[in-house]
Amino acid sequence: MEQQENLAQGAETAAPEVEVMPNLAEQLQAAERKAQEHYDAWMYAKAETENVRRRAVEDVSKAQKFAVERFSNEMLAVMDSLQAGLAVQTENVESFKSGMELTLKQLSSVFEKFNIKEVNPVGEKLDPHKHQAIGMMPSDQPANTVVSVMQKGYTLNDRVLRPALVMVSQG
Repeated sequence: MEQQENLAQGAETAAPEVEVMPNLAEQLQAAERKAQEHYDAWMYAKAETENVRRRAVEDVSKAQKFAVERFSNEMLAVMDSLQAGLAVQTENVESFKSGMELTLKQLSSVFEKFNIKEVNPVGEKLDPHKHQAIGMMPSDQPANTVVSVMQKGYTLNDRVLRPALVMVSQG
């Protein structure tokens, strides 16, 4: 009996294992399915990227187009004040002057809301990033010191909108 068991075990081990060759057609179909899946995923990602790019372009365009909307709305009040001042029938200088002062105060308030600051650099050293020298004049100040301002400059959030036009000392 033992001998039969040994023979049975030997027969099992002696029989060569038959390797099953995968069918080439099946391999091809599997590869094509996988390629199609990858292609579909790539097309989806490409379309999504294009949509994101298009939306970003639209958002930037809208932001540029309407960036000054809030500022414009504030400036309308200043415009209304100027027009109301011109519509006044009494032509006395004092009422005209007080109307102009109120309008200037209103404009200054708008500038303050939007962080627009005046650059009036009298007594400062010339800074070519903030000032534009239009001439030199004799002065007891050190050389290249701003002596007078011909036109004030303005900054928006610390970025120069318009440099101040200045005269500087010769030294």
